[in-house]
Amino acid sequence: MVNCNPETVSTDYDTSNKLYFEPLTVEDVLTIYRKEKPEGVIVQFGGQTPLNIAQELQENGVKILGTSPESIAFAEDRELFRRKMIDLGICQTEGGTAFSMEQAVEIANKIGYPLMVRPSFVLGGRGMEVIYDEEMLRTYAHDAIQVSPEHPMLLDRFLDNALEWRGGRAFGRHRHFRRRGDGAYRAGRHTFR
Repeated sequence: MVNCNPETVSTDYDTSNKLYFEPLTVEDVLTIYRKEKPEGVIVQFGGQTPLNIAQELQENGVKILGTSPESIAFAEDRELFRRKMIDLGICQTEGGTAFSMEQAVEIANKIGYPLMVRPSFVLGGRGMEVIYDEEMLRTYAHDAIQVSPEHPMLLDRFLDNALEWRGGRAFGRHRHFRRRGDGAYRAGRHTFR
């Protein structure tokens, strides 16, 4: 296990038999990979940083176990993801992707406030904010993410008092997977996207 944050390290020996306190950079992970020679690397459990380096690790010969870098990229591109959900007939909140301040204001006026806004290519939740009016939107778009064609911003209707379902279900064979924590919970600062 490679972890640069000692506060989040588990002492569970079933998870890992070695722990490296190293930065999560391509260079450091490649050095450890070459030394340890593992079957592969799992990048899905470390937040946004390992997701960001997965493609480059794969290009350097690292076998990525679990979700592929291509699937990560697909999930991170929220506009592609939105279109896929529409194609599959899966309900989601009203939303849009803005590539300029003018587009952000236009989308916000169409959807209405409050909004959940975030950078487009982020899965880990970094940079999310609940926005209650145009002034807050302009400040966020300018100061937090510098919205532009290179840095699009997602805007979604914020669902107040919403519930989310946590649990598994395998479609096709209708298997239900139960684990501690399954059930309906207050969604907090989430949209269902």
